[in-house]
Amino acid sequence: MKKTTFTFFLILTANIIFGQTVPKEYTEKVKTAESFYDANDFKNSAKNYSEAFRSNGWKASLNDRYNAACSWAMASVPDSAFSQLDRIAVKFSNYNHITTDTDLTILHTDKRWKPLIETIKKNQEKAEADLNKPLVAKLGDIYNEDQNYRQQIDDIEKKYGADSKEMKEHWQLINKKDSLNLIEVKCILDKYGWVGPDVVGGQGSITLFLVIQHADHATQEKYLPMMRNAVKNGKANAGNLALLEDRVALRQGKKQIYGSQIGRNQETKAYYVSPLEDPDNVDKRRAEVGLPPLAEYVSNWQIKWDVEQYKKDLPKLEEKEKIKQK
Repeated sequence: MKKTTFTFFLILTANIIFGQTVPKEYTEKVKTAESFYDANDFKNSAKNYSEAFRSNGWKASLNDRYNAACSWAMASVPDSAFSQLDRIAVKFSNYNHITTDTDLTILHTDKRWKPLIETIKKNQEKAEADLNKPLVAKLGDIYNEDQNYRQQIDDIEKKYGADSKEMKEHWQLINKKDSLNLIEVKCILDKYGWVGPDVVGGQGSITLFLVIQHADHATQEKYLPMMRNAVKNGKANAGNLALLEDRVALRQGKKQIYGSQIGRNQETKAYYVSPLEDPDNVDKRRAEVGLPPLAEYVSNWQIKWDVEQYKKDLPKLEEKEKIKQK
């Protein structure tokens, strides 16, 4: 399931299911399910996914069914988890993700797991038939290195604390992996340009973004124009570009445009939206690049979006950002 901000982009999802706009109840139940998941109440998370599917005549997006399977698996109800995975197996092709998703570990010893995974592997092989396979494989390894250690952050923080020795050591490991991944990705970008899904598949294309998004400021500035051109040419995702635009803007001492960057108060541990340009119209800008409304996005950090209150708080946030940049 989406344990970090970034895995959200990996399993294709939308508010359109089989060409049909989903009912409001579906969306609300899915949000409730995600909230229960974040609170480690997996059984209620799974039940709310089921209620969401029922409200839409049992139709659901591939992403929501996958997440429902994760919740059922974490709730130790493998029959229901396999029921959801079996429904999407014919279309699901992200073999690397499903085989490394720790939410599904309980299913690995079940006799139904191997045939399911074989089906998904065949789907991936078929989807990658005309791709640059060496690049796909290399980017698959880089993706795993990028995401696996980040998926452990929440558990380590809950167990030892955000400022613990264990957390600091874990971030040192992540930074080391990021440096090695960046060397590989720079070589790919400098040799091939920003290759798209037609060359390296959807996950491969997103991996390029993830590594650059996690890179140093100078590297982000260097490859930002390349990614802008890639979006114009259909080689990269506009929503992903928006995140990179925001991160670069903040590092340049400017305000972000799309509200994608979240800060954290080190004293209260509360999250907040980093300084944002023109808060009143942020949802218009987000919609233009295919991002959901800001209120929905920031709920992942238990932030309640109140634009009027945010505008009052903005001067303090800007001052805080200046101090952080020093």
